[in-house]
Amino acid sequence: MGRTERQAQKWRKKLERYREIQREIQSDASDILGSRNFYRMKEHIQHGNVTVNAHVMAVARYSVALSDRLHISCNRRELIRGALLHDYFLYDWHIPDKEKPHRLHGFYHPGVALRNASEEYTLTEREKNIIKRHMWPLTMVPPKYREAWIVTIADKWCSLLETLHMRRGHGAILDKLKRKEL
Repeated sequence: MGRTERQAQKWRKKLERYREIQREIQSDASDILGSRNFYRMKEHIQHGNVTVNAHVMAVARYSVALSDRLHISCNRRELIRGALLHDYFLYDWHIPDKEKPHRLHGFYHPGVALRNASEEYTLTEREKNIIKRHMWPLTMVPPKYREAWIVTIADKWCSLLETLHMRRGHGAILDKLKRKEL
């Protein structure tokens, strides 16, 4: 059964909104999106079979959509950049490491991500707060800025969908590539 014209129009509208958000992300964070380390995040799985790269892109999109939907005024550039860098820890936390164990990854990765992002980019206080506090309540101290709250909520939502396999990622592709390398 084909889609009705109304359904098709709804999907076209969603697709156009998705493209608008993607253009905004590209415009505000082209330096991050083009960096080698950001690209390397495609090599690591975050939740379920979703890569860290795909996860932070989804969090950035959901953050923008959430701020629009709820009419929350905020600094969009800092919101986007903070969302893209919130998991900039640059390691695979699923792989055991004797030198730097990842057992308490949920508690410690915001600090690692902030250190890595600070070494590579000049961050504003809001961007730092987004990265450092996105794991609240595990971080104990809550976010200070509305941008950080928005990213925290979007991150929880995306993580839930990914963990429950309600949002598919590129992990299956990674598994195929790794098997071919062996």
